[in-house]
Amino acid sequence: MKIGTLHGIGVGPGDPELLTLKAVKILNRVDVVFAASSTKNAHSLAVNIASQYLKKDVPVKLLGFPMTLKKKQLVSAWENNAQQVIDVLKKGLEAAFLTIGDPMTYSTFGYLMQTIKKMEPDIIIKIIPGITSFQAGAAAAGKVLTEGEESFTVISGALGAKNLKQVINHSDNVVILKVYKNYKEIMDTLEQFDLKKNATLISRCGLKDQEIIYDLKQRSDSVPPYFSLLLINKNRPEEDHY
Repeated sequence: MKIGTLHGIGVGPGDPELLTLKAVKILNRVDVVFAASSTKNAHSLAVNIASQYLKKDVPVKLLGFPMTLKKKQLVSAWENNAQQVIDVLKKGLEAAFLTIGDPMTYSTFGYLMQTIKKMEPDIIIKIIPGITSFQAGAAAAGKVLTEGEESFTVISGALGAKNLKQVINHSDNVVILKVYKNYKEIMDTLEQFDLKKNATLISRCGLKDQEIIYDLKQRSDSVPPYFSLLLINKNRPEEDHY
């Protein structure tokens, strides 16, 4: 039997209208839909975003990925989830894996794709790009990400402000994703470099409770929502938005 194709689909940051036409066409025809969820719950924001485009009664399978840095536990989860996808594809079914933002940018899909390729090299995997949170965030805030000869760096704040300290002197513009957990440390670092006035906080971009904070000095250092990012424009002041 012919092996099915896996489509890695980026559903964007939250607004269902930001899915691409190609993503919608594929979602209208696939036989099975996969998405990641924490092992602590059975919820997927990616599925909620794309739900209106799914074929009626299409099976939706949530794959549990543990929120841990323990490599052995992670590899075991990747292999188990990859096998579930492979089993479906080997039935000749066409499948989609939904991910928030873009499949190739800080996405669980990347680990799944690489694991599947190691286990079954002949399986066909196609990638449908999605709008990232920082692209949508810049648009919502009216902040130019980069222009002219400026440099542009995207980093993760999941482990604190270490990455920020490494790049801040070498990049004109910086995006920090996953700022919620180490927000206070990141704010202290921005104060150290006198850049708090140049930073914009965007939380839950594209969702109903989206929030944009241009003046971080007027905000407490309380932890922002899980889906939060910072845009830092070193050469443009905080009032420069449209």
